[in-house]
Amino acid sequence: MDLETVVLQRNGFVAALTAAFCLVALPLAAHAQGKPPEKSILVFAAASLKNALDAVDAAFAKQSGIDVVASYDASSALMKQIEQGAPAEIFISADRQWMDYGAQKKLIDDGTRVTLLGNKLVLIAGKDSKVGEVTVGPGLDLARLAGDGRIATGDVRAVPVGIYAKTALEKLGLWSAVEPKLAMVGNVRAALVLVARGEAPLGIVYATDAKVEPAVKIIGVFPEDSHGPIVYPAAATMTAKPAATAYLAFLRSPAARAIFESFGFSFLAKPSS
Repeated sequence: MDLETVVLQRNGFVAALTAAFCLVALPLAAHAQGKPPEKSILVFAAASLKNALDAVDAAFAKQSGIDVVASYDASSALMKQIEQGAPAEIFISADRQWMDYGAQKKLIDDGTRVTLLGNKLVLIAGKDSKVGEVTVGPGLDLARLAGDGRIATGDVRAVPVGIYAKTALEKLGLWSAVEPKLAMVGNVRAALVLVARGEAPLGIVYATDAKVEPAVKIIGVFPEDSHGPIVYPAAATMTAKPAATAYLAFLRSPAARAIFESFGFSFLAKPSS
């Protein structure tokens, strides 16, 4: 399904997507206009990490004196930017696939790679929606639950949350009925915005996204065995400055762990000293 076709099918999608991208993307120009290279580091991170990683980055900057410039988007989009020469020094993906891609293309330093965090896949609705809690399983008529509206999630061809969603829907036997109802967007935060604004009655996002958006509620949780583990690997790129080593170490520190867990992530990395 072509993304532009999906967006044009409902009024307001373009405006919602524009707002979402403004929320989750920081221009690379900020890196160029910021502090000298040795006093800053450029991080490309999955959109779902924004709130938590902003807090972690602030703590790292306070401790180290090194500022962090972060750009958030779908892991697929960020890795493609790195492949095209974007000067990111750290890449944090929402799945293993795009980190593996970076390793295969020799864009990331595989020796620095660490599996950092875990997450859950959930079904959301607007906070004031009349739709109550449901059991996400083979018997759920998800298409009917969406009514005349659509179900927002990431593009199932490339965006991690969409890939997880398609796998789960197929495993549960729901894909054929749900696929025509999907509004597939560029990253998970764009899907979250569509539901928060009432542009889509339902969405499939991560639990941590729902936690930071007061305009939505979780109405169901996808069984963990319906999709692969939702993990966030982190690594330095091949062009990273020495500060990247300190940053990766901080991501595994007790201070960072406390922040990540406060935002609902599970902490999977072996702590650094």
